[in-house]
Amino acid sequence: IKELGSLSTFGGKHKIHCLTIIGEIEGHNVLPEQNKTTKYEHVIPQLVAIEESDEIDGLIMILNTVGGDIEAGLAIAELISGMKTPSVSLVLGGGHSIGVPLAVAADKSFIVPSATMTVHPVRTNGLVIGVPQMLEYFLQMQERIVSFVCSNSKIDDKTFRRIMLETGELVTDVGTILGGKDAVEYGLIDRIGSLSDALEELDKYLQNGWELGIPKIHKDKLSKALKGKSTGISKDPIKEVESRQKISYSMKGNKNWTFNKRRGTSKKGYFNNIFC
Repeated sequence: IKELGSLSTFGGKHKIHCLTIIGEIEGHNVLPEQNKTTKYEHVIPQLVAIEESDEIDGLIMILNTVGGDIEAGLAIAELISGMKTPSVSLVLGGGHSIGVPLAVAADKSFIVPSATMTVHPVRTNGLVIGVPQMLEYFLQMQERIVSFVCSNSKIDDKTFRRIMLETGELVTDVGTILGGKDAVEYGLIDRIGSLSDALEELDKYLQNGWELGIPKIHKDKLSKALKGKSTGISKDPIKEVESRQKISYSMKGNKNWTFNKRRGTSKKGYFNNIFC
C-alpha cells in the first residue's frame, strides 16, 4: 500500500484487487516531490499482472485525481477498458480532467454524491508554436478523449462537447464542473453509490454477469458441461452462451469465467506534457 497504493483482498467471496488513482497523473517527466502523483509505470504492470492472474477475480478502481498528463491517463484508461477482468470504478472527491476517461473505462462506474468531475478542453505547459498545425494537433488530441469517453459511457458526443466548451460555468477557464448527480444524469457515470454499492455490483457480476441480457448460467453448470455431463441447458453450452450474448468469453480452468469487453486503441502523440 505504501509503495503503490494498491491492495488485493482475499477474505471475501471473491478475490478483488483495489487500485487507487490519486493526485496528478504523472507523464514522461517527474513531478516535484511534494506533489501526490499516480505513476503510469507503476499502474500498467499492475494491470498486466491482474489480467494474467488466476487468483484475482475482479478490479475496483478508486479515483480522487485532479487530472494530469493526457497520454499517460489515456494509456491507463485504454488498458482498463480492454481487460477481461471485471472492473468497477468509484469517484471520490474528484475525478477531474483526464480522470473522466479513467472513470468511464471500467465496466461499471460509480460516483459519491459529494464528488465532482471537471470537463474541459486540453491544454499544454510546453512550447507552443503559432502555426495552424499546433492547433490541429490539439484538436486531434481532444478528439481522442471525446471518442473514448463517449464510447465507454452513455453520454452522447454532442452533449459532451457542449459541456466541455461551456464558457459561462468557470470563472477563469472553459468547461463544466459536474456534481455526482449531474454526472449520472448526463450519462457520464452509471450510478450514484459508495464503496459498498461498487463492491456489491462487482460481486453481482462475478456471480451472474452484468444485467445486460447475459443468461444467468452458474459457472458450475458450465464446468460440468465441459466435462461431458448433462446440465439441461444445451448440448453445447459454449455456443449457446455465445449466440445468446453475441459477445465472447474465456474459460479459466473450467471454474472461473469472465466476459470480454470491446478493446480500444491509443496513439502516440508528439508532446511530452499535454494535460487535461
